[in-house]
Amino acid sequence: MDKVVVYDTTLRDGAQTEGISFSVADKLKIARRLVEMGFDYVEGGWPGSNPKDLEFFGQVARDPVLREKVTAFGSTRRKNTRPADDENLQRLCSCGVKTVTLFGKTWDLHVTRALNTTLEENLAMIRESVAYLKEQGLEVIYDAEHFFDGYKENPDYALATLEAAVSAGASTLVLCDTNGGSMPWEVEAAVRRVVEKFPRVTVGIHAHNDTGMAVANTVVAVKAGARHVQGTVNGYGERCGNADLCAVLPNLTFKCGFTTLPRESFSRLVELSRYVSEVANVHPYPQQPYVGMSAFAHKGGVHVSAIMKEPRCYEHIDPSLVGNRRRVLVSELAGQSNLLYKLRELNLDLPSQGEVARQILAELKELERQGFQFESAEASFELLVRRAANGYERPFVLESLRILTELKEGGAVHAEATIKLRVGDKVVHTAAEGNGPVNALDNALRKALEQFYPAIKRMRLVDYKVRVLDGTAGTGAVVRVLIETGDGQRTWVTVGVSPNIIEASWQALADSFTYGLLKQAE
Repeated sequence: MDKVVVYDTTLRDGAQTEGISFSVADKLKIARRLVEMGFDYVEGGWPGSNPKDLEFFGQVARDPVLREKVTAFGSTRRKNTRPADDENLQRLCSCGVKTVTLFGKTWDLHVTRALNTTLEENLAMIRESVAYLKEQGLEVIYDAEHFFDGYKENPDYALATLEAAVSAGASTLVLCDTNGGSMPWEVEAAVRRVVEKFPRVTVGIHAHNDTGMAVANTVVAVKAGARHVQGTVNGYGERCGNADLCAVLPNLTFKCGFTTLPRESFSRLVELSRYVSEVANVHPYPQQPYVGMSAFAHKGGVHVSAIMKEPRCYEHIDPSLVGNRRRVLVSELAGQSNLLYKLRELNLDLPSQGEVARQILAELKELERQGFQFESAEASFELLVRRAANGYERPFVLESLRILTELKEGGAVHAEATIKLRVGDKVVHTAAEGNGPVNALDNALRKALEQFYPAIKRMRLVDYKVRVLDGTAGTGAVVRVLIETGDGQRTWVTVGVSPNIIEASWQALADSFTYGLLKQAE
């Protein structure tokens, strides 16, 4: 199999995503995870651009493992300046890594308008900068910025810029679709031309996603002869992002037969995707190919019936190859196959599964008519199934609940919840305060239950969402509350629906603790 070099740019391109800002500690954590996964290169940033990247490279220089894999990024020398006098090149030479990625202008429009220099001077800037870095003992990867735009308008000059880099010692030519506007057939033709013209160097691809073609452009570039791919975890990047390596790498490996990461690393691809999104403080995208939570989720009854017989009917690969799993969703669109699948998944092997499934399906459709939604609240659905299938009962019963909310001058809110619960044959009556009615309810419920179930201390609310289901009803509208809870090992989502937001919150919160205790006991 042909080896394709994998070059990650999450720490630079990904950091240019609107709303993402990595700390030095964040960058070090992600870099170490990528190296552990077997990425060939991890681009660390631009040491000449900001103090944060300077600090990061200072840490990398003291780590022998990172120093082998992390690359520094920078530009060619400034116009009419000697390389030895260029501050950016000096920072690249002194940052402590063994490989640098240098970018230069390929599009004549950029040379004359953005750099405001001559085409000849730009070629000299490329040639002299690469040669200078090579003289310092560095491996040089050359990023041909705006290559495809330049190639379309002036192919001879675009190729001349590549020749300048190769003649000076660049080991890899990376063709950049910087504006993200190229189509796959354009990329394929241009890459094939470059591969034929420069057979002794590695040709790479760096695609942006402004037309939604970044992954496709990367794959066709490899099919045309490129053997170096650049991209980011989860497709993070400026504007519409970069090629998503979480899709590029399994496509190249499982669909095209190339060698990319070590095979054993692919079973951790979902874990990597979610780890980076957590560090970046960005919610994972459920529909993300291969690694998204919904990538192998099945909702239609016909689909579920088919995958129960043969998964390949509706799954293009085995989800476990990338560390994902099959999920069967339940909703008003579900058929008996969905319910039977869930019963087996929960190890509820009942003699009358078909009859139980019909009963659950009828209840499910009625609840969804009222506004409940169980696709994203699988914990509440599991409790519904267990109650119908084997009479499972909540480990506590609400006797009464009272919440007082006081709004004081200046906007300060004071809330107090008084709750009375029955746990087995004991009754507990307690109260707690909070910064709002739901927070007070949460605190009171915890206070009442923790003496019986200490595991609740580890359960924490991760997310709380409210949606109005009928906008025409004004403040009297039915609302749906979704609560996500975690205990440090797993997270789960529960749902409540009512015209009263407190009641809806109670339903979701009570299910949340019930489910957490159920899983603790298993």
